[in-house]
Amino acid sequence: MPSSAAPGLDRRLFLTSVLGVTAAVAGLSGCAESSAATTEAASTAALLDKVPAGTSLNIASYQNVQQLQFKLAKLPPLPFKVSNWLNIGAGPDVINAFRAKSLDLANNAGIPPIQAHYQGFAAKIVAINITRKPNYLFATKPGSDIRSVADFRGKKLAFSQGQAQGVVLLRALKKAGLAYDDVKLVPLTSNQFLTALQSGQVDIAPLANQQAPAYLKQYGPKGAHTIPTDVVDLLNLLWAPVSVLNDRAKAAAIAAYIPQWAQGQVWQYEHPDIWNEEFYVGTQNLTLQQAKSISALANKPLFPPTWDEAIRWEQETADLLAEGGFVKPFKVGSLFDHRFEGIAARSVPAEYRR
Repeated sequence: MPSSAAPGLDRRLFLTSVLGVTAAVAGLSGCAESSAATTEAASTAALLDKVPAGTSLNIASYQNVQQLQFKLAKLPPLPFKVSNWLNIGAGPDVINAFRAKSLDLANNAGIPPIQAHYQGFAAKIVAINITRKPNYLFATKPGSDIRSVADFRGKKLAFSQGQAQGVVLLRALKKAGLAYDDVKLVPLTSNQFLTALQSGQVDIAPLANQQAPAYLKQYGPKGAHTIPTDVVDLLNLLWAPVSVLNDRAKAAAIAAYIPQWAQGQVWQYEHPDIWNEEFYVGTQNLTLQQAKSISALANKPLFPPTWDEAIRWEQETADLLAEGGFVKPFKVGSLFDHRFEGIAARSVPAEYRR
């Protein structure tokens, strides 16, 4: 795909509009100085066998998913204190919370760690869950006649550079043979996508599978529809700031958290009926039929013993962003803390390791 920018789209202005002036300025200065914030060396000290008394973490749990998984699965108490469960999920918001030192550990897709590196913020991946089926689809504004990705040419597309939705869109465009200057990328964060669609600010926005039913219920009668894609956002991961991982007590707490994170996802996958009722119907106000349609698309959790595939995919993603001028080229191996490799895999049955 050509690396030319979309018409009138300045990459630095784009970053500012997506992440906010403060975060963008910090990120751009970090890039100019070859990631100034990453001068802090990552620890290679062996993980402690036991979490020291008094250790605490601030953990992201978007829409309280983790707490609900742990509760329903009846997992044992964590061997450390969770000072705060933060209802935060979007990559740009997570990075800002990391910077503010209000968050120690987060669950995201593969693109936020790349974005953090571009901004000069030092963070590393500590656990990997590989997804094999698409988690996103494309939704049209009401009254649209767009029926395929090939029809995106010349259209306004909602694009979040630092989130999974962004890489799904870029990969879909590349697969369809469309260059960046064939479309109009509109810088937004994912929590702005629905409003942008409803108002006609954009023609297309990538939505998570679980968002689509509610959107179509409201706007389907007005001509909105969805366009499936087979593009997979491969990585569901845990990551943390290097400053947190360099704290041996907190690193031990993260190592203790990873098994329950993995086991919670396995439990959810194995108990869709309970999850439909307790989460989608009970907390997301969806109908049971809508909940079942979402669960039917659920990925079987996969926690690989080694991260080779994840690293290859992450490198492809970083290269794709670099082609468009969104980030500078770099080797993504620096994003992975291999001290934690295999912890998730060892905590689940063999069928969830391959």
